[in-house]
Amino acid sequence: MKNWWQETFPKGRQNLIITDADGYPVQIAYGEKGTGKPLFLFHGIGSWSYNWRQSIQPLSQHFRVICFDAKGYGFSEKPVSRREKNGHQIIESARIIQALTDEPAIIVAESLGAVIALALAQEYPQLIAQLVVVNVPIFPQRLPHWGMSFLSQAPLEIVQTIDTLRLTHLFAPLVREIMTIERRGVLFDPSVLTQEDVYWITYPFIEFPGTLTKVAEELQIAAKEIEHLQVNKPNLLSKIQYNLHTIKSPTLILWGEQDSWFPVRDGEKLSQLIPNTQLKVLPNCSHDASFGANQAVNAAILEFLQIGISI
Repeated sequence: MKNWWQETFPKGRQNLIITDADGYPVQIAYGEKGTGKPLFLFHGIGSWSYNWRQSIQPLSQHFRVICFDAKGYGFSEKPVSRREKNGHQIIESARIIQALTDEPAIIVAESLGAVIALALAQEYPQLIAQLVVVNVPIFPQRLPHWGMSFLSQAPLEIVQTIDTLRLTHLFAPLVREIMTIERRGVLFDPSVLTQEDVYWITYPFIEFPGTLTKVAEELQIAAKEIEHLQVNKPNLLSKIQYNLHTIKSPTLILWGEQDSWFPVRDGEKLSQLIPNTQLKVLPNCSHDASFGANQAVNAAILEFLQIGISI
């Protein structure tokens, strides 16, 4: 199988060292393509830069596109010896942006990455020129998938043992088969998912010990956030919700009409709370919009950014 990073980016996979939210140095994997205004792509939970595979080339014709794997995901470092603080991705994403550009950037973010982007727009407004968020779990009622719920309740010691013993590598065919079934479930047209897609989607889980542990840890944080949100205990989600009106960046909200994880009404509610915003509902689109409806997503982004061409 060809190296995706080398095939996608002129310089292949690059590495950046930042200080994480706990003050430790951590290595972040990223790739960039194109020139012009910086445009960062944020992935969702359990994903990595590969999820934006259909957007990098079209957007890089107009912008300096930068894809990075958040700490604990994809090809970035996975510090399993210490536990994460809630909100660490906000701080770390800001430091990645600051390290790679000295001008306000365009942020295009999907799913959990979009929640992080909304928080960034509130806490670090100087870093963001324009914002595009896709299928944002900003008003969640529960974790949307049984696998997420399972990992959110599993003792991290057990998950880490599975990682350490490399059981996902040992049972790689089974892992890929399960992931194939699950990924097809978030696509409007499941037939578009190829074996190469499955290979790269599952690659970090199979090849990099610590990936499963860090994803489980993030899911446990998310589950606790949702629990606290429902009983009105202090939580980060409610803080982000409360401060949506403070976002000054021009914002585009994209939502899959058939998103079974987070309904379109959440997008409608979100659009009413952010002052300078547009909402575009994408037909024939489920939760995985960046891949499953990539042509519509790319066209909507370019139109919003006033490029004004079709993909």
